[in-house]
Amino acid sequence: MAIKLDPQTEAVLLDSLQRYCSQNFDEEIGGLKARLLLDFCVREIGPSIYNQAVRDAQAVMQEKIAEIDTNCYETEFAYWKKK
Repeated sequence: MAIKLDPQTEAVLLDSLQRYCSQNFDEEIGGLKARLLLDFCVREIGPSIYNQAVRDAQAVMQEKIAEIDTNCYETEFAYWKKK
C-alpha cells in the first residue's frame, strides 16, 4: 500500500523541508530537491511510521476490547436478588 499525501499536506511539507534545509544546513534547496527528498522520506521512512501507528492503534483497541467485559456487563437474573 503506497502512502499518498493530500496536496495541501504535501505543499506544507515541501515548504517545511526547504525551511529546514535552509536553517539547519545553510543550504537553500528548490522545489524539485524538496520534492525528491519528501518522496524518499515517504517511500523509505513512511511505511515504518505508518506500521508503528497501526500497531499502536491495534494495542489501544485490544485494550478497549478487553475492558468490554467489565464496562459493558450486566448481571443476569438479578431482579429477585435486589429485593
